[in-house]
Amino acid sequence: MADLEAVDQEGWQALGEGFPASPASDADLAVIAAGLDGAAATDLRTAYAPLARIVDDRRRERAGRDGDPFLVGVAGGVASGKTTTSRALASLLREGVGASVEVVSTDGFLLSNVELEAARLTTRKGFPESYDETALLAFVDAARAGGFPLDVPVYDHTLYDVMAERRTIEPVEVLVVEGVNALQSLPRSGASLAERFDLGVYVDVDEADLREWFMARMVRLRAAAAESDEPSFYDSFAALSDERFQTVAEMVWSQINRPNLVDHIAPTRDRAEVVVEKAADHSVRGALIRA
Repeated sequence: MADLEAVDQEGWQALGEGFPASPASDADLAVIAAGLDGAAATDLRTAYAPLARIVDDRRRERAGRDGDPFLVGVAGGVASGKTTTSRALASLLREGVGASVEVVSTDGFLLSNVELEAARLTTRKGFPESYDETALLAFVDAARAGGFPLDVPVYDHTLYDVMAERRTIEPVEVLVVEGVNALQSLPRSGASLAERFDLGVYVDVDEADLREWFMARMVRLRAAAAESDEPSFYDSFAALSDERFQTVAEMVWSQINRPNLVDHIAPTRDRAEVVVEKAADHSVRGALIRA
């Protein structure tokens, strides 16, 4: 496999210059940016137009598998910005070059909270063994073979569980699959998800920044739960003192998220064709690209 070539921030932004744009994509990016601290649609375009260009170029260059979707896997640690990356990429491809795109999160393939508890895996949620490996692999293989429409499970981050409802994915030109395990090998079968994607992307964030982003996310989710009348997994945190809440969030990071990052997520960085390197302010400071 070819080595990754480093591209600095200036080179990365130059790669995205002139990528087709439209007012519709700007409006969609503004919606995505609305949930991000300090972000704007222009920031997302600058950050992710280069990735959209890479995906568009490579899907056009691909030989064979006519009619089947171009599959993109997006991995990275918890709170790294995988969902933002995937949604911005989809928006730019849809409105920029007219491609049909859908984004699917591997979170939907997590075992339900009831199943995790029965298997004594509650504190291992997000680790490789906490997913329905058979269903996830079947979905990716069916997508690769163009077996649409596809029925996929839905995960609710507010309720912190898999829902009973399903989502139908119609035929598309580009399918983006994002999740912490998107580029992993599955623990029971040994099957490689990374090898099933036409392009693997890893969202790379310094560990110290990733920890801060996770802690900030926990604060936002706790505040949102306190302000809403809707049920939320984070309701249980509302009654905690700020100090106790900080202790609990630190424990989740140190005992769950960090070990998962170090042992299972970060090693998949080497399987990516594009490593998007993010700075502490969430901007893209550069990238590593495999020819």
